[in-house]
Amino acid sequence: MRIFLDTADIEQIKQGVKLGVISGVTTNPSLVSQAGVTDYESAIKEISTIIPDGPISAEVVVEGVGPMIEQARQIAKWAPNVVIKIPSTAEGLEVISALAKENIKVNCTLCFSVNQALLAALAGAAYISPFVGRLDDIGQDGMQLVEDILDVYDNYEEIDTQVIAASIRHPEHCVRAAMAGAHIATMPLKVIMQMIQHPLTDIGITRFLADFKSVSGK
Repeated sequence: MRIFLDTADIEQIKQGVKLGVISGVTTNPSLVSQAGVTDYESAIKEISTIIPDGPISAEVVVEGVGPMIEQARQIAKWAPNVVIKIPSTAEGLEVISALAKENIKVNCTLCFSVNQALLAALAGAAYISPFVGRLDDIGQDGMQLVEDILDVYDNYEEIDTQVIAASIRHPEHCVRAAMAGAHIATMPLKVIMQMIQHPLTDIGITRFLADFKSVSGK
């Protein structure tokens, strides 16, 4: 399973890349606002230079089939590794189908059902993003949706849409995504840092250093 950073914060992306485990980035209008980004195009272009070989998802921010297609075409020109995020709606399916015919990769976002995921795959989406955390927020098992989508996709060789477990809130989400066989999990940097930490690791390092000092006299 690959790990993407879910952010538009340039410094967090640079920090995440230093860890050697990040292979892509997902953004959305809310993340752009939180990061204080005022020039979305420049930010996406900079992110694409930090991660030149991995997909960078940038979302359309207009409504209507025609306007979404036109904006998607413009965003796709920002960098060769840009992927266009399109919502799981009827208009979104039309847009996905049109863009797929132009070989523009799409990440179908805001997915909350297997039906939406199946339709997105049939329309030609390169990626599907089920929002795990948001389903958990309303009392559903968000990760079960990831498992169900993967089960359906695995039934058909012609479906090559990759599943991105999105709206990841904590390390256990990542564990379950990996166990389910998700192709990708996208998450904030803080979740990645939580994944690294374990109290027994910290205790072990402290003991090893203390023992070394005792035998070395330093």
